[in-house]
Amino acid sequence: MEIKPKNPLIVQSDRTLLLEVLNPKFEEARNAISPFAELVKSPEYIHTYRITSLSIWNAAATGLEAGDMCTALVRFSKFGVSEALLHEIREYAGRYGLLKLVKRNEKLWLESSSTFVLQEILAYRDIRRFLGEERTEYEVEILPSSRGTLKTELIRLGYPVQDLAGYLEGTPLSIRLENTELRLYQQQAVDAYYVDGSVYGGNGVLVLPCGAGKTVIAIASMAKIGMETLVLTSNVTSVRQWIKELQQRTNLGVDEVGEYTAAAKEVKPITVTTYQMLTYRDQKDGDYKHINLFNQRNWGLIIYDEVHLLPAPVFRMTADIQAKRRLGLTATLVREDGCEEEVFTLVGPKKYDIPWKDLEKSGWIAKAQCSEIRVSMPFPLREEYIYSTNRQKFRVAAENPEKKKIIKEIVSRHKDDQILIIGQYVEQLQAIADDLQIPLITGKTPQGLRDQLYEAFRKKDVKQLIVSKVANFAVDLPDANVALQISGTFGSRQEEAQRLGRILRPKTGSNQSHFYSIVTKESKEEEFSQKRQTFLVEQGYQYRILDAESFFK
Repeated sequence: MEIKPKNPLIVQSDRTLLLEVLNPKFEEARNAISPFAELVKSPEYIHTYRITSLSIWNAAATGLEAGDMCTALVRFSKFGVSEALLHEIREYAGRYGLLKLVKRNEKLWLESSSTFVLQEILAYRDIRRFLGEERTEYEVEILPSSRGTLKTELIRLGYPVQDLAGYLEGTPLSIRLENTELRLYQQQAVDAYYVDGSVYGGNGVLVLPCGAGKTVIAIASMAKIGMETLVLTSNVTSVRQWIKELQQRTNLGVDEVGEYTAAAKEVKPITVTTYQMLTYRDQKDGDYKHINLFNQRNWGLIIYDEVHLLPAPVFRMTADIQAKRRLGLTATLVREDGCEEEVFTLVGPKKYDIPWKDLEKSGWIAKAQCSEIRVSMPFPLREEYIYSTNRQKFRVAAENPEKKKIIKEIVSRHKDDQILIIGQYVEQLQAIADDLQIPLITGKTPQGLRDQLYEAFRKKDVKQLIVSKVANFAVDLPDANVALQISGTFGSRQEEAQRLGRILRPKTGSNQSHFYSIVTKESKEEEFSQKRQTFLVEQGYQYRILDAESFFK
């Protein structure tokens, strides 16, 4: 085994990778492995990655070859790479596309170039219920109603299915993109999803940072497909932002774009609704009241905005509409509930991904300086903390009153900036709002008042705004350039990324933003903060770690 002591990467046979941060080749190696390896933890000097079957399949879906993955490991490895691991990578990459769903003679077929693999799969009892009557050595008929469920079952068995069965044609709709010129990466994302209208396109997920124009990319994709479209997004604010963008950037009239929310039940050629509407029911075991929205028009495309938020019940609904074109949009494919495989299977694999730092260097998103400020816990609170349960410990630390001094100092330093103060616990946010006389938006804030406050913030009539997690996603506040996170949802990596995303819209002048996270040191909150930062560190962001005392100097 050849030893290359100047290389930054230690490749272990259990699929974990250790990457030396201070090595001169760190950034080059990170860019080479991140397309097919998932960052697990990122302390100061050694970052740990993990290669999984899903990370390999997502890389393969974007066109990355197994040979490219193996070459990257060998090139940067300090102590070489075991042949067993290289074999595993080739095997898993080779499984993507080994099974294909195709449509022929109005029937759905599962086909494979390997008779051994096909026979192995057909031996599973749970798979047999999806099968039709006809079969040959290389293919078997599949019940059309089982298209989504079969794919879900097969990926659990370790066999991702490449769905090339095509789609039902939705009602045609003439959509033109107007007053908008796509940036190069936006056009690349559209092309990666559409694939010239062939069966290789029409389903998949596009991964781009907040502020990169995912809505514009989706509208351009709608124009390519030219059919009636159902858009699912995260909240009413986002619904109205989508409608505004559609009306400003396309030829569509007001009678062609509808809002389907608690306030309005409009079903039009383009209909925008929320995940919450689709999953609403009067009782825990009751029927979903709005599930028929999937069938009220002949949709040709369904768009899943913020697809990492897709609720579990919608996965089951999605399994039944696999004959529709599907487009997922997200800043991060990370899901804290472990449902990444369902996104891959039922919405589609990752079709396009671009590093956040690449867009920052090009000026398409703002530069962000990330700082974690650690405050001490006063003795009375420390005593309460010690006798709390683990879950209670996190909240006690998160609501540490010592944080208020840091908040006031940051607001003072950035008095000429547009500041978002973001937190998890409403009581904590309300106390800060009362003390600093800053408007507050929570889940209980009426939608009309939310819209007024967001608009006042956009116009800079309001310089500071306090928001709960209702503003984590899909809220367009382009001039926000300071985000101050005072508490969060445990170790949520997606939440950290989305909160940073609130301030990444490109800015005039220096194009600089600031992201502050205040945590209680030597507490559960400090432990969780390290996990929260993992995804952003993978994207190349570095956190300055400051004690409260040094922050005031």
